[in-house]
Amino acid sequence: MKIERFPVGELWTNCYVVSNEQKDAVVVDPGGPMKDVISYIERNGLRVARIMLTHGHGDHIMGLGEVRALSAGGVCVHADDAGCLVSASKNLSAMMGLPSEFKPADSLVSDGDSIQIGGMKIEIIHTPGHTKGGCCFYFTDGPDALLISGDTLFARSVGRTDLPGGDEATLVESLKKLDPLPDSLPVYPGHGPSTVLGEERRLNPYWPR
Repeated sequence: MKIERFPVGELWTNCYVVSNEQKDAVVVDPGGPMKDVISYIERNGLRVARIMLTHGHGDHIMGLGEVRALSAGGVCVHADDAGCLVSASKNLSAMMGLPSEFKPADSLVSDGDSIQIGGMKIEIIHTPGHTKGGCCFYFTDGPDALLISGDTLFARSVGRTDLPGGDEATLVESLKKLDPLPDSLPVYPGHGPSTVLGEERRLNPYWPR
């Protein structure tokens, strides 16, 4: 697998393109202008199978209108954040001064679901706390594995819990759901640099002890 990071929008949200050797690809969190993302997809001859949203906040979905048509399987989000796509108040874009609404998601996911795209398997780990429908996506392809953690887990921090739908105790419980994953697992957050899961277990002050 290959993962490419594109910091987009006013909040430098990390949009990711994950692809395999067969040119199958997934776009995660298109949160801002998508010119560079689309150029990368076209330049590498990638076929976008799905657009996946770790949660429904505006800074993670602002670019949907630009890339949605590229996705053969449309857009998917956890059922608890489905309303964010169609409501500028729920996705908080109205609060950001950039009210944005989109067509409903094409498919909804739940905890424990898995999506198979070529050789890539994507496991949905529901991790509420930042939002009610927040998720991490666990990608595997043969020996390769990575975790896209959205705003659940950052390098040495976590997503804020003081916004509507957020709850700190719930987020801490959600982190426990990552315990079965290996220490060596690369983690790609919704904002900021990548990290490694074992380092977060040891050094993240929010990790449940």
